Amino acid sequence: MKIRILSTSDVHGYFYPTDFSSIDDRHELGYLKAASLIRKIKAQEAADEIVLYVENGDIIEGSPMDAYAYNTREITDYSQKITALVNQLSPDAAVLGNHEFNYGLDYLAQTLAGRNYPILGANISGPAAKKIVDAPYEILEKKGVKIGIVGLTTQFIPHWEDPANIAGLRFHSVVESLKLQVAQLRSQVDVLIAAYHGGFEADLQTDQPTEKLTGENEGSAILREIPEIDALITGHQHRTEAAMVHGTPTTQPGYRGSHVGEIVLELDAKKKVQHSSAQLLSVADQPLPDDLQAIAEPWLKATQKWLDQPVAMINGDMRITDHMAARAQGHAYLALVNQVQMSATSAPISGTSLFNDDVQGFGHEVTVRNVMNSYVYPNTLVVEKVSGADLRAALERCASFFAVNSDGSLAVSAEFSQPKVELYNYDYYSGIDYSFDLTQPIGHRVGPIYFAGAPLAEDQEVEVVLNQYRGVGGGDYPMFSADKVVREYADDMPKLIMEYLQDHPEVEAKQPENLTIIK
Repeated sequence: MKIRILSTSDVHGYFYPTDFSSIDDRHELGYLKAASLIRKIKAQEAADEIVLYVENGDIIEGSPMDAYAYNTREITDYSQKITALVNQLSPDAAVLGNHEFNYGLDYLAQTLAGRNYPILGANISGPAAKKIVDAPYEILEKKGVKIGIVGLTTQFIPHWEDPANIAGLRFHSVVESLKLQVAQLRSQVDVLIAAYHGGFEADLQTDQPTEKLTGENEGSAILREIPEIDALITGHQHRTEAAMVHGTPTTQPGYRGSHVGEIVLELDAKKKVQHSSAQLLSVADQPLPDDLQAIAEPWLKATQKWLDQPVAMINGDMRITDHMAARAQGHAYLALVNQVQMSATSAPISGTSLFNDDVQGFGHEVTVRNVMNSYVYPNTLVVEKVSGADLRAALERCASFFAVNSDGSLAVSAEFSQPKVELYNYDYYSGIDYSFDLTQPIGHRVGPIYFAGAPLAEDQEVEVVLNQYRGVGGGDYPMFSADKVVREYADDMPKLIMEYLQDHPEVEAKQPENLTIIK
């Protein structure tokens, strides 16, 4: 008997083969293409074969379609179409990703209400868990084989998420939770699968740590410490990985539905795994299923119409052509985002990120599409009261983002690029004048910080506005924390940016000059 385990992860609302950068954009990705591939494999299931499908989380947030579904939730049923699409593939199980919580538990429960598949969460507990989790595991019996699937979600969510969005929930160690489930299930099933919305904290070949061991990613520890499982599905890091690690097959199928993970287990006559393999299957060249298009097409059309609505006109040009230069020198677009944050909160200092190198910034005419493609997260804002020493520590973390090539050009340091590129963890600040001396060792690169025309003292307290992810220390910024928050704001940044532009018809594109890089 052969068991074929298919998985999707980190679709982030990219159901169609587009990144929404223009109405005509097309990329070889998307959940609909993945659906075609999964159906094709299921249709070819042989008599001595079992095909399983697991949806591994982060699907209800991330794209303009997801944002439009949330923004129109009181007048449309688009949010329910997310589950309707997944239902067409009849998953054997699903798990929740960390971004599933970005819109709060009520919206999450509403979006998942019509599912025909179980949501598994062995490491999620608390009085609110029953709203969103069906069980810690699922036991299936197919063609005489008993198969157990344990679902797990990264325990690190409380370090990022607005506490109101996860009220009544507790997130436990993935490794310890899985060990408890394995002790209970291993003797009851022939095959045991772990589906984990989290990634790898160590190199898959050498097992050497590739990041700080915070508990955000525990896939390597699972593979090292829990050999009793027969397969591990992962996600969260948006990596494309398929490997045998410590004898266990594992996959991570990328981002935006670009790939389907496939693990194959071959069983002997006693239903014991004798051989395993793992690979990723590209969705390129797969067609869009007619029935799924019938569900999603009105939603897509409404989203595209919304995206092309004009918001405002900019005096000048805020388009980004050199992303490294924008980070190193500041940029008119980043200065605008900081100005929006300061205007909304009355904080005198603001930090923001250039989230990825796909961000194009704003031309003369700004549409909803420009805003949604430039500010790609539904971040809300917090204002924190921090010391000058705290702000210096944050800036030192930012300064460690840069490396200098032999020819003098700037590059992203290994800490921010390996094993996963983390461009969103570098911040540009407004409201202060500061400098990075890249000839100095990491931790000693930040020069004097000037605030309101005077040097900022180490013990001086100032208010800083940040997105909520950074405000709770996300991205390895422990100097920011929930206990330093003095004000919180409910509106998300895309909305605030559009409102600011509509309220300020004379916005000027001006290159800031408050950051100096020495190399």
